[in-house]
This record gives sequence, C-alpha cells and structure tokens, in this order.
Amino acid sequence: MALSGLDIYKHLPKTNCKECGLATCLAFAMKVASGQAALEECPQLSDEGKSALGEASAPPQQLVKIGAGDKTIELGQETVLFRHEERFHHPTALAVRVSDELDDAAVEERCKEVAALQFERVGTTTMVDMLAVYNASGDAARFAAVAQLASKVSGKALALMSANAESLRAAGQALATERPLLWALDGSAEDGAAIEVAKELSLPLCLEATGFDAIVALAEKAREAGLKELMLSPGKVDAPAGIEFLTQSRRAAIMKKFRPLGYPIAMQALADDPMQAVVDACWYVVKYAGVVVVDITRPEQILAILCTRQDIYTNPQVPVQVEAGVHVIGEPGPDAPVLVTTNFALSYYSVESEVEASRVPGYILAIDTEGTSVLTAWAADKLTDQSIAQALAKSDLEAKVDHKKLVLPGLVAVLSGGVKEESGWDVQVGPKEASGLVSFLKTQWKP
Repeated sequence: MALSGLDIYKHLPKTNCKECGLATCLAFAMKVASGQAALEECPQLSDEGKSALGEASAPPQQLVKIGAGDKTIELGQETVLFRHEERFHHPTALAVRVSDELDDAAVEERCKEVAALQFERVGTTTMVDMLAVYNASGDAARFAAVAQLASKVSGKALALMSANAESLRAAGQALATERPLLWALDGSAEDGAAIEVAKELSLPLCLEATGFDAIVALAEKAREAGLKELMLSPGKVDAPAGIEFLTQSRRAAIMKKFRPLGYPIAMQALADDPMQAVVDACWYVVKYAGVVVVDITRPEQILAILCTRQDIYTNPQVPVQVEAGVHVIGEPGPDAPVLVTTNFALSYYSVESEVEASRVPGYILAIDTEGTSVLTAWAADKLTDQSIAQALAKSDLEAKVDHKKLVLPGLVAVLSGGVKEESGWDVQVGPKEASGLVSFLKTQWKP
C-alpha cells in the first residue's frame, strides 16, 4: 500500500538540512509520497529508516540521467498516466541516429546538421537532444572513434547502440565522463555481458528484447546485478506494437507499481517512409516514450516531432505566459503603433508574428492577466480599463512615441471609452483576430 507523506516523515531525520534540495524534511516526504523523489536523495536517512520504508516509497518509475554537465537529460520518474491528472515532468529526448559505417566527413556533416536543428516556438527554444551512434560496422574501435567524434562535433548527449558488449565497452570507456546511454540491441544483454559493462562503467543501460517476458527477465537480471539506471526497449517494432508496449508498460509501472517495468522506454521510429517515421515518432512521444530515435534530419520533419513534444509536456495547470510590459518589434520610430494584448503566450505570439509580417515596427503592451487570453481576461476582470491605464503609466511609451494612441483588440472594443478616460490616450479599435493585423497596420493605422 502506498505510504502517505506523514508515514514517510516519521522515519526521516527531521533536521531540515536541505541537502535533498528541499527546504524541509516534510516537503521531502511529500515529494517521496507523490513519487517525485526517491529516499536515496536524503543523505541522512538511517539504515533503520531505509529498512522500514523500503520499496513502498520508491517512485513508480526510475529516474535516469543521460549525459553530463549542461548536456544532462533527465528521463522517467513519471507518476501519472494522463497529463490532466497532474502533469508529465521529463520530456521525451529526441535522438537522431548516425551510423559508424559513415566516413569521418559524413559523420561530422550529420552531427552539424543535428546541432543546427533548433527552433524558437512560443518563446521557447526547442531542439534535438541526443545523437544515437549505431554500431553498424560491428567494429569496436571504429564505434568508439565515431562516438568520440559525434560527441565533440554535436555537443549532444549520446546513446551508444550496439549488439556487441565489447563495442559498448570501448565506446563507453572512451566517453565515460560524458555518461552516454549504453543500448544493448536485439536481446544482446541476455548473456549478461552488457550488464557487466554498464555496472563496471557506472553508465545507464537500455535493455532491448522482443516481448514483455524477455524484457522483464532482462530487467530482473540487471536489478539483481545492482543496476538502477535502466531503460527498456521493445526493439524495431511497427507503430501499433510500439504503442501497445508503451501503454501497457506505463500502466504496469504507474497503476500496479510493477518494478521490472518501472523504467523509461526507448523507441526507434525508423520507417522507410520519412513521413511515416514522423507520425510514428509523434505517437511515441504522446504515449510516454522516454527516448525516440529517428533517422531523419529535415527541419520540417523534426519540427513536427518537437512541436508535439512541447505541447504534451507543457504544464496544463500553469498558463504559458510571457513577461508583462512593453515588447519592441523591429526598430519603431516616434509614430509607431502601440498595440495592447495580454501576457498569455499564444495571444502575445500571435500578435507578435502578425506585426512582424506586416513589416510595420511597433510596440506591444502585454498586460499581466495571469496568462489568460484577451476575452477570458476581460470576462474575469483581469483586462480592464484600469489595468491597461496602470500598465501604460508604468511604461515609458510616452517618451518613445509622439502620439497618444492605443490599438485595442476588437474583442474588447467595449473598453475604449474607459481606457481613454483612465489613461488620457486615444483608442483605435483593431481587428478581432490577430490575423487581421497585417492589413490593419498597412491601411488603417494612423498615429
């Protein structure tokens, strides 16, 4: 039976030492009870406490860290099946595969391609996280050399994929300080060699096999050997089989606390048709994959996967916001328009993109509405004539423009009179939708 925070707190040292990263022992106990922390993170927990609490307080899914320093990626330690129940915490790591059969020049070119795959979306930079170096040659020395080159050129965390334990050892030793993920392909961990390599090098290990029975057997063997940072993979399967594996393993871990499946899952989306690979990868992101490996580098294809990930791992309990205040678009002069919107990210970036598209430099005054949209904020009395007047008073817009005219969203035209009375600024009602701003700024805006 799951333990409550108070049950766990009784066995903690109660020193509030903060070495776990939290302010109090009670806060730590609550995190452990919710599955967001492990008992091992308390450095002062006594042996008696560990024995009393045991696995009952362990998170349903193990936390796995890949990479080192600023390249560290955290995966797993999820606690819910559905995002609306709470949230998903550690986003899927997207990895692009590179074969060690390529010559050095081709490897370097592919790594540079991957490094360039980063995009700005809704005020956040999103990018490919990893390179998956594939030991297609079977040569341990070549595998290690390509892994070193890939790490140096790309600056990314690595997954080292091989069915040969000696190849994993060679590449793992060469990059031990970078903490790559060792990925034992095609059930090759069954003989225990890859498990011994991971234990020897203290590196995370991905166990790949076909079917739940084989996966569970491998996980049990690795657990008995003392490995904790594990990932599981069903191998090269089609999308329906992959989704089934992801769903059932997540249910077993979260709902049943079945420890052998309580690890992040690594998937390969390697369909021959690139668009099918994109669709498969998106499905795997949606259905809980910890790592997804693809063999594509076209920006528009990668962006589709990254957008899916960003949408799924956005916290549904906290509106996505931008900083309230004045935002400068282009190089506005004294006759530049001043447009009002809210600090809800979708509203703000919709306005920003349309102003940029119009090529009319201007200012956007984002009102602090706690991350709610224009109409929602108005209905909740968060976007009012007073809040707009106060935001204007705090800004330095009067010193930047030689007019006193605001452009209000058409949806809240009813605020026009109040805004003028409260602020002393004239009001021009803009379009109801941001999509109308290009035409509005070119033909109707007059300072």
